[in-house]
Amino acid sequence: QVQLVESGGALVQPGESLRLSCAASGISDLDFLLAGMNWYRQAPGKQRELVARISNNGDTNYADSVKGRFTISRDNKKKMTWLQMNSLKPEDTAVYYCNRVNSWGQGTQVTVSS
Repeated sequence: QVQLVESGGALVQPGESLRLSCAASGISDLDFLLAGMNWYRQAPGKQRELVARISNNGDTNYADSVKGRFTISRDNKKKMTWLQMNSLKPEDTAVYYCNRVNSWGQGTQVTVSS
């Protein structure tokens, strides 16, 4: 059973940056690299949406709303995934979740407000 733990969420002002981290455990580094990693977010009253994904070979995809501002990365040996978020906007406020196949983290709150 893969466990995912997110961290790095905070209250920030518009225009600021945050870096979210996702640590995977219960899996070898060789198995970790076999699947893509995803970041989702869910704002109050809205459906969970895919923000960014990175494949096992490093290819990335982003939601249109975050292109050019967010960057997803991974380190397979460390079993870590990150989401660098720049130029944050109030509409980025949400709980951010790390996902691998059928495994989900508990989420980390990001609030962007002046």
